[in-house]
Amino acid sequence: MKIKRITLILITAIFYSCGEEPDKVTIETPSIQCGMCQKNIEMGLKKIKGVSGSNVDLSSKVTTVLYYKEKTDVASIEKAISGIGYQANTVAADSVAYEALPACCKIGGMEKI
Repeated sequence: MKIKRITLILITAIFYSCGEEPDKVTIETPSIQCGMCQKNIEMGLKKIKGVSGSNVDLSSKVTTVLYYKEKTDVASIEKAISGIGYQANTVAADSVAYEALPACCKIGGMEKI
């Protein structure tokens, strides 16, 4: 019984010591225009292995991403945002993905609606 208790305590200690906190990065996303842009980026980033969460601030045009650096990096996150059709820091939006965006998500698109 004593061995089981010690084993349980050791396993619990190991489990809790491995609980790593994600890193946080802020990415400028100046080409976002509307709530759909916000949804597109947040949903797209959910598919990236190593990204634990994201928040797109429409008013400041900044995307905050929580990620595990052992599984992904900032360059991969920027590339993913670009692949969705939006500029990410200095990484230009993928032109094919940008053209596939709804009109409201294109620069000046909200003025046409």
